[in-house]
Amino acid sequence: MSHMLKIIIADDHGIFREGLKQVIAGTANMTVTDEAADGTELLAKLRTNDYDLVILDISLPGRSGLEILTEIKGIRPKLPVLILSMHPEEQYALRALKSGASGYLTKGSSSQELIEALQKIALGKKYVSASMAEMLASRIGSDSDGALHERLSDREFQVMRMIAAGVTPRKIAAELLVGIKTVNTYRVRVLQKMEMKCNADLTRYAIQHKLM
Repeated sequence: MSHMLKIIIADDHGIFREGLKQVIAGTANMTVTDEAADGTELLAKLRTNDYDLVILDISLPGRSGLEILTEIKGIRPKLPVLILSMHPEEQYALRALKSGASGYLTKGSSSQELIEALQKIALGKKYVSASMAEMLASRIGSDSDGALHERLSDREFQVMRMIAAGVTPRKIAAELLVGIKTVNTYRVRVLQKMEMKCNADLTRYAIQHKLM
């Protein structure tokens, strides 16, 4: 990499963004040139400015990081995106990679691993942790058709996890900026796709598959 890599960070926590900027500032060939607090701000900046890398939080206000990721790929198909998430890899990593992410890291990862991931995806490669690589290998060697939750869209998966955690429809609607009727529609779709009858079934499933 012969030039300084320009990075934009999308995360709704200002203190966390500052921490990332300090870590990246210690690397010779990278610099954080911009930041965004939500998906709308990020997409607006991507339409008008040039960046080499995006660091994207999966849990943004309103629309999820996975939805934003899909739009990023529509605007800048070749722009590498590193998903940085508080959620364990088994919950979102595979879904993020399928949606076009170049890598997935949990927020508990070391600074050294973050820099390694950024340098690797800047070269056009994919970055996965050792544990994620092992999980992918086990999926490839499995004869199963995949877990039931993999049938869900990104938004359905998000709603399913919230229902399983006991969040009320009103609170889900407020967090996702949609109507309660829309939440109920998602619930019906989730139950149908996962061949389940009630919220308690979703909770048991989410616990069993470590989705909460």
